[in-house]
Amino acid sequence: MIKVLFFARLREQLDTEMLEFEAGPELPDIAAIIKLLKQRGDNWIEVLGDEQMVLVALNQEMTDASAAVNDGDEVAFFPPVTGG
Repeated sequence: MIKVLFFARLREQLDTEMLEFEAGPELPDIAAIIKLLKQRGDNWIEVLGDEQMVLVALNQEMTDASAAVNDGDEVAFFPPVTGG
């Protein structure tokens, strides 16, 4: 299984904290997971559509959508952190 987590405003906007997907050849990388998530509807497209507005981590390491995923991996999506 691949665990997909959502943090901060993404969790609130999507009303979802975590999803799990069966690992396999249909989900070779994070881009495939994003594509699958966008199929859930307009709200998902809006939140995940602008990849520059969403950060992603694979097993708690920052990465991008091209990163390969494997069974047992954890993918986390969260908004960019800003400060002042």
